Amino acid sequence: MLPRIRKYCAERADIFHYEVEDVDQIGAALATIARVKPQILAINGGDGTVQAAMTELHHGAHFGDTPPPVAVLPNGKTNLIALDLGAEGDPIAALDKIMEIARTGLDGHIVGRELISLSGGTANGRPVIGMFVGGAGLSDTILYCRHKIYPLGLPNGISHVLTAIALIFASFLRIKARFLPPPARPVSISIMQQGEYQGKYALLIITTLERLLLKTQTNHDDGTTGPLKLMAVEQRPLAMMRALWASLMGKLGRSKMSGVHLSRGTEIRIEGAHSSVIFDGELFETNNDRPIVLTPTRPVPFVSLAA
Repeated sequence: MLPRIRKYCAERADIFHYEVEDVDQIGAALATIARVKPQILAINGGDGTVQAAMTELHHGAHFGDTPPPVAVLPNGKTNLIALDLGAEGDPIAALDKIMEIARTGLDGHIVGRELISLSGGTANGRPVIGMFVGGAGLSDTILYCRHKIYPLGLPNGISHVLTAIALIFASFLRIKARFLPPPARPVSISIMQQGEYQGKYALLIITTLERLLLKTQTNHDDGTTGPLKLMAVEQRPLAMMRALWASLMGKLGRSKMSGVHLSRGTEIRIEGAHSSVIFDGELFETNNDRPIVLTPTRPVPFVSLAA
């Protein structure tokens, strides 16, 4: 997609386009972009790219106390953040919409989103900023898809279908093999002032997004409060079947189900022996003496194409 993006930007004098080849260059990119005082900061990439940019934007303070609203183009392996902001399909079409919003006015298109600050694990001291944490069996499945299926060079859709089939064999039929995803490890999830979950989970999601794939809702009303939204599905065939059916019907996260835990909070700790979590595409690993701690940041303005 990059040649099309370059051509699009080169033909429009009101776009300042900055390319980076490595995440270490994002700080210099934002410092340069800040000098032109952009009306909108558009990020071209998947969730991992957005996470790296938001981390630098948060810690670098390149725009002072008034950063421009952020738009996200759906142009990566995973695009949950773009999906939540109404950007789907062709990134050029999304860029067209962003340009139209910039010309006609941002009113009605700006939404506030708290971000998640992750510390612990292998974050190397500086908290990492993002919007989606996948843990327990979900992170193992994501890593399986990344390391076993993506190298086959298949389209994303086919890769995800093959991963789902492998997950069914491993989790529902309890078949163990080197070419299948590994079983989930025990994990402890603590929500400040609300309680603790312990066990093996096929799915663990913590996010500030409002919707995920298959119309999964995260704005559940279970009596708890807080910007961090948690959904955990126990690794039991019946609980997984309920969650799968609800997901296919677009009802997952809208009501309580046995084996499916929904909650919200202001601080969530994840502990376990070498249990992995994927934070917007980046891998972090817990240990018994090094838990992962998740807290919200103050709201950041984003451009919603669905508003």
